[in-house]
Amino acid sequence: MKRLASPSPVVQFAASGLAATLIIGAIGVAVTRHIGIDTAIGDAERVTMLVGQGIVGPNLTPAVLAGEPAARRRLDRIVRTRVLRQGIVRVKVWSPDGRVLYSDDPRIIGRQFNLRGGALFALGRELTAGGVTDLSGLENQFERASHRVNRDGRDLLEVYTPIRARDGRRLIFEAYQRSASVSATGRDVWLAFAPALLGGLLLLQLVNLPLARSLAGRLRRGQNEREALLQRALDASETERRVIAADLHDGIVQDLVGVSYELSAEAQAREGRGDAGAAAAIERSAAKTRAGVRSLRALLLDIYPPNLHRAGVAQALYDLAAAQTARGLATRVTMPDDLSLGEPAERLLFRFAQEALRNSRRHADATSAEIRVERRGDRLVMEVCDDGRGFDPATLDEQRLDGGFGLRALSDLVQDAGGHLDVASAAGAGTTVRMDIAV
Repeated sequence: MKRLASPSPVVQFAASGLAATLIIGAIGVAVTRHIGIDTAIGDAERVTMLVGQGIVGPNLTPAVLAGEPAARRRLDRIVRTRVLRQGIVRVKVWSPDGRVLYSDDPRIIGRQFNLRGGALFALGRELTAGGVTDLSGLENQFERASHRVNRDGRDLLEVYTPIRARDGRRLIFEAYQRSASVSATGRDVWLAFAPALLGGLLLLQLVNLPLARSLAGRLRRGQNEREALLQRALDASETERRVIAADLHDGIVQDLVGVSYELSAEAQAREGRGDAGAAAAIERSAAKTRAGVRSLRALLLDIYPPNLHRAGVAQALYDLAAAQTARGLATRVTMPDDLSLGEPAERLLFRFAQEALRNSRRHADATSAEIRVERRGDRLVMEVCDDGRGFDPATLDEQRLDGGFGLRALSDLVQDAGGHLDVASAAGAGTTVRMDIAV
């Protein structure tokens, strides 16, 4: 399955900027709503104070407080014509002991309840207090029915203010207002600030987009330059390894082969003359020379595999396994013989197997290893497993910092090829290095 291309840095910047704008906008909504609620409650407190102290209080005569029907009807007319038209839907007048002395709903007049929160505050401090109504109390049973509000009372706003009756008696005036006015005020405040807030944020994003595009272009050019430098370094390294391998093969290796032939001939001549001791010593020197030639040829295979592009990566891996086996690390290869790859993929597979086997031989004290290659859909997977002492993968980064350049360089090459490199290991359980790339 093909991997989806990641969005460009400019798109990521624009998306993050839009997300930030939405978050700041949401915070702005919450803040301005809170400001609007505070403003609406403040307005409701002022209206209630003016109505209570300026209209209702002066008309609370001793006859009204005594419950005389004519006096109460007169106050009802005043409340309905001058008070309930100010956005107020219900009024109550309380005595300090919690008795309802007057209400526009006569069913509650004369009943006594425990004073709560705002009423006690208004009575004790001679200040106006307001807030969202809690209609769960018995004194609010008729508000729930008359105004079709929810039981939690969030459809009404209640305000208490201290007033004086005509005879100077201290009382509490309570007014209920629709909380829709609170929402409307909050909405008005938000709409007043929204254009400037959101417009400023969007303008900031528009100003930053060209800068983000420029920075993304610089990063892209820098990445391309680094990739080009890395490729040139790899090409130069391969060229240099090819030159060194050719010089060694055509120079010192051939010279040592000639020396081994001369030593063998001299040993045969000495043996023919009856000098068996000298012949045996010279033959041992010839054998050591031939062993040195084999080691040099194995080294040449590590430096530059001659069969990689000519005979294919399969034969190169078999030759690599044979060279490692000759050095004491019994290595076998499991892979399809008809594997056909491009030159970059072949070179990467060989270098991966070479580096992994080198680590197995030098650092893991392994005695055997296996190279496994298989194709899985459009991915090519290579695993190099050994029976070494293993290690804790959590220390891999520390090993890289201490100079373990091989796997780090291979990891960078694999990532540049669009692949992944994974290391699985445990103390005493060997190590498996796995690579998969797209082909």
